[in-house]
Amino acid sequence: MKKHKSPGELTVICGSMFAGKSEELIRLARRALYAKRRVQVFKPSVDDRYDREMVVTHMGVSHIAVPVRNVADLRVAVDPTAEVVLIEEVQFFDDSITELCVRLANDGVQVICAGLDQDFRGKPFGPMPNLLAVADVVIKLRAICMKCGAPASHTQRIIDGRPAHKNDPIVLIGATESYEARCRNCFRLRG
Repeated sequence: MKKHKSPGELTVICGSMFAGKSEELIRLARRALYAKRRVQVFKPSVDDRYDREMVVTHMGVSHIAVPVRNVADLRVAVDPTAEVVLIEEVQFFDDSITELCVRLANDGVQVICAGLDQDFRGKPFGPMPNLLAVADVVIKLRAICMKCGAPASHTQRIIDGRPAHKNDPIVLIGATESYEARCRNCFRLRG
């Protein structure tokens, strides 16, 4: 009898900053390791806020990861025997990340991506709309609004104590010194 290859799957974890995306990615990586599956975790090398070679939550929980500059580097770094591939801060990769994730899932790999679904302007961020459209599972997490305490879906960029201007650069690597989670009512943008 011919053995069927295991079905792949693409899961996308999304939400605002401080919603627990990295925490969920680490939890899923650890579950796969407990199940004795071959796991690889990747992160964009541009994200070196807490550690260059670790996925680190804002609360300090960490997991080893391979930093990669771009999708081409990630493609080369994926071990052909990997059963679970996890990608942190996926919004920082270009649109070709979607094709790679779909190909891996089609080849029987469980692919789990985590990233911001919206930029600081409240607009879809990088490849996230395409990833969300082709995902088998979407986990949308919300934070707590740092202004009023309501559920928060937006990432508020703060510059010198004021909301950022809509024409500011999209990418600004930072954490609590530059960003707050905000609900729809408390989210503001200058300009």
